[in-house]
Amino acid sequence: MRLLTHLRHVDLAVPDYDKQLDFYAGVWGLTKVAEDSGISFLAAEGSPEQYVVRLRKAEEKRLDLVSYGAASAADVDTLAEQLLAGGVRLITRPGTVDTPGGGYGFRFFDVDGRTVEVLADVAVRQHRKIEEKESIPVKLSHVVLNSPDLNRTREWYETHLGFRLSDTLSSPHMGEVMHFMRISSQHHSMALAKGPHTSLHHISFEMRGIDEYMRGSGRVIRAGYRKIWGPGRHMAGDNTFTYFLDPHGNTVEYTTELECLDEDTWHPHVYDFSRPEVTDQWGTANPMNELIAKESFNDPDRGVFVAPPV
Repeated sequence: MRLLTHLRHVDLAVPDYDKQLDFYAGVWGLTKVAEDSGISFLAAEGSPEQYVVRLRKAEEKRLDLVSYGAASAADVDTLAEQLLAGGVRLITRPGTVDTPGGGYGFRFFDVDGRTVEVLADVAVRQHRKIEEKESIPVKLSHVVLNSPDLNRTREWYETHLGFRLSDTLSSPHMGEVMHFMRISSQHHSMALAKGPHTSLHHISFEMRGIDEYMRGSGRVIRAGYRKIWGPGRHMAGDNTFTYFLDPHGNTVEYTTELECLDEDTWHPHVYDFSRPEVTDQWGTANPMNELIAKESFNDPDRGVFVAPPV
């Protein structure tokens, strides 16, 4: 039984807080909805979520947590009981939370030591329809996480959180390098990438359409931020992509038209990403190479809890 409904927000710790806040609330197009002594909450104008990114001032860069939604407080309690029975280490027990919009939830460690949060009963934010040519994010699309043991992490998310595999990227000389995982008909809410260490691979934001996606990409390029890959269209997920580095070297993506699939009839594909049409169907993006791949490895996330061997 699947108890998660959707991705809520991604929380980042950042040393140069002011620079990061200027980027996300400025050129990237999010809206600052709350701020308190070195912590800020940023919403997407088209999303009912209270916020989609939280920034926290810290001495060391890290991924603080990834937050998912549940349909009810009862589902939150059920999931907590299941995780405890499965030997998963909880950080907090289910209870009310005091972040914007409130809610009922808890936090726990995944198999790689990341903090994961599950929340229900969060107040809906007043949001609006994004207009034509308005090139700001509609909502948070997905998050991709680096793992040094790709299949152990995949199996953990399948077993404990009900994720299902949508597609896999592989190559003859590297083997499996990415699993696209879903908790709804959306092709992926999360993907897992093979990396040398536990870290954030990228955060993706959905735009209104192709024109808004291109206008937004152009705005970030003109503002002088480094574009590492795109624009193009992936085969797995069939979504568009342009990837940039934020001021601290985290990869962020503008995307649109991520595939919705029929879960009852879907069979996962294994795509050979050494074929150029797999990484970019259009052929417009700069070629994927080792330098680009290494950018998305990001810095080792030394803030994670070191989980015991499973």
